[in-house]
Amino acid sequence: MKYLCLVYTEEKKLDALPKGERDTCVDESLDYDEVLRKSGHYIASDALQSVQTATTIRIRDGKPFTTAGPFAETKEQLGGFYLLEAKDLNDAIRVASKIPPARLGCIEVRPIMERTHS
Repeated sequence: MKYLCLVYTEEKKLDALPKGERDTCVDESLDYDEVLRKSGHYIASDALQSVQTATTIRIRDGKPFTTAGPFAETKEQLGGFYLLEAKDLNDAIRVASKIPPARLGCIEVRPIMERTHS
């Protein structure tokens, strides 16, 4: 079985960390990736860009509606994850709007944060 472990943090607290502490956290995360690779548990991981880059899609009466930003109501829980390759946000929205559960809830589309590795 596969599991998606979503890492929730408070962005304001992360942004307030001194650069050294933030860098240490990133380095420790990358080190743990290697531990998971060696143990055979690793499939994929990456950081998401800020929640402010999110787009939420709803399908109502067969038509997609998009909202800038995340869906914040707690009555809907995260139930799955699709990792897409898309040429831009509009292409990603087009593809994501065809994911069947969009008819019942919503799909949040967020770009993956581009990191440079030193």
